Amino acid sequence: MKKLLSTLACGIVLASTASADFTRAEMGVGAWAQNSSGEISYSSNGGTGSDTSSEEKNTNAYAWLLVKHPLPILPNMRIEYANVQNSGVASGAFEDFTITDAANTTLDMKQFDIIPYYNILDNTAWITFDIGLDVKVIALSYEATGNVTVNGVAKTSYSDTITLPIPLVYARARVQIPSTNIGLEGDVKYVAYGSSSVSDMRAKVDYTLGFIPVLKPAIELGYRVQKIKIDEKDSTAATMNLDFSGMYAGLMLRF
Repeated sequence: MKKLLSTLACGIVLASTASADFTRAEMGVGAWAQNSSGEISYSSNGGTGSDTSSEEKNTNAYAWLLVKHPLPILPNMRIEYANVQNSGVASGAFEDFTITDAANTTLDMKQFDIIPYYNILDNTAWITFDIGLDVKVIALSYEATGNVTVNGVAKTSYSDTITLPIPLVYARARVQIPSTNIGLEGDVKYVAYGSSSVSDMRAKVDYTLGFIPVLKPAIELGYRVQKIKIDEKDSTAATMNLDFSGMYAGLMLRF
């Protein structure tokens, strides 16, 4: 996380100094208080397994960087980081392991969103509207702790990691309330294929502190909902249906 924030900070400094190339840059960091819910299930050859969320609350950091330039042909760029976590209780047979009785599980998904976008409206009548493509790269790690059998060998835990790139469409709308430093903003990322879908939606209000002419700090408060539904239809039947939602708050800088 420190390395990520350092990279964002370096990017914002470069953006602010290269005025010939960039006209605006923004960045933000904060915390997202998430409520998780849902289930992961698996069935094949008569064996079934399920992992049900314990619906615990987790608070994780997020960060983002936005850079807008004056060249209309090239897309602008937004980069985001977020992390979601789910704790659950699993039992039964899965593809790579079998659980005797029950096991406690943890699912951690670190997400890196790379979003090239075009600015359709840029504070036109106080309205901003962007559309683009989001490549969401998820670094997923899963661990089950308990009486676990892996390839016929009894163990006390099972773990696995995988990296998933997921393309989504992206849209963002913003309204700056006239004669105030208050902005209302929302964005949506979404993709669907067959019975699988991924969505990531946010709505927020922010307030810009106007006491520094060039470097404009701000605060933001919002609500975020992320839904991940993956339904594999092949020789096995594996499904993931998880929701993450909750309030978030953070600090912003505008250049």
